Amino acid sequence: QQRDKLRQYQKRLSLGLERERALARQLLKDGKKEKAMLLLKKKRYQEQLLDRTENQISNLERMVQDIEFTQIEMKVIEGLKIGNECLNKMHQVMSIEEVERIIGETQDAVEYQRQIDELLAGSLTEEDEDAILEELNAITQEQLELPEVPVEPLPEKIPEVSPIKNRPKAELVAAS
Repeated sequence: QQRDKLRQYQKRLSLGLERERALARQLLKDGKKEKAMLLLKKKRYQEQLLDRTENQISNLERMVQDIEFTQIEMKVIEGLKIGNECLNKMHQVMSIEEVERIIGETQDAVEYQRQIDELLAGSLTEEDEDAILEELNAITQEQLELPEVPVEPLPEKIPEVSPIKNRPKAELVAAS
């Protein structure tokens, strides 16, 4: 609010300065040098007031920015405070000992499952292994039965046939 009031004051001073400058010119034209000089001194004083007003506005704006930034910092600090409280509550719910206990139980369960897997994988005796190998050999022999060989004699030579009009190759060579 103060900044706005100062801006209004600045506008009034600026308008007054323009009027006084115009009045000083008029007084000089009329030959009233003393009055014009006095008016210009008043104008100079008001210009100094205008500069001070500008400095005060600048200070106020800087202060407003500092206050706004401080408010933002306070919100950040409040957020950090709430975050720390949440973390502390979570730490109370889950202590380091609890986490170590859960990890230990998980490792124990994994080890137990590995032992079960080993027992199941190694539960076959040597006799069972031999029986499995014999069954595998029997299945392999069944699949290897070869087809019967034909008993008829094979033809000695088959004449070659050209793809052109099914003529023997010898006739094609002679024709060319």
